[in-house]
Amino acid sequence: MLSPVVTVSIFQKQPDPKAFSAGQVIFEEGQSGDVMYGILEGKVDILVNSKVVETIDIGEVFGVAILVGVKNRTYTAIANVDTKLAFLNEKKFLFAVQETPMFAIKVMKSYSERLTRLQHTL
Repeated sequence: MLSPVVTVSIFQKQPDPKAFSAGQVIFEEGQSGDVMYGILEGKVDILVNSKVVETIDIGEVFGVAILVGVKNRTYTAIANVDTKLAFLNEKKFLFAVQETPMFAIKVMKSYSERLTRLQHTL
């Protein structure tokens, strides 16, 4: 299993991390997008229909669906506390998967677990 430390190290290599203040919207359900995020510092709330269904922490990834064919965001992401995020576009995501195949496993596991949890909240 890929540890959060390895995931964070992949994201730490990305230039220009973005800072979000507590309560700041990262993206909203229904929006288009072209990047996935990794949490370097802080926590992020995942909301469906304005209800927090999950809070994720350092080393977790989110927003992956945009890079695997989903057209619009399927949930809202809001910084729970002051948070620093790195991001990968499709090209950088594919490079990370090629260079660190276990990263792909971590991302798929995170995505499938989140999808299962979200389906059970609807």
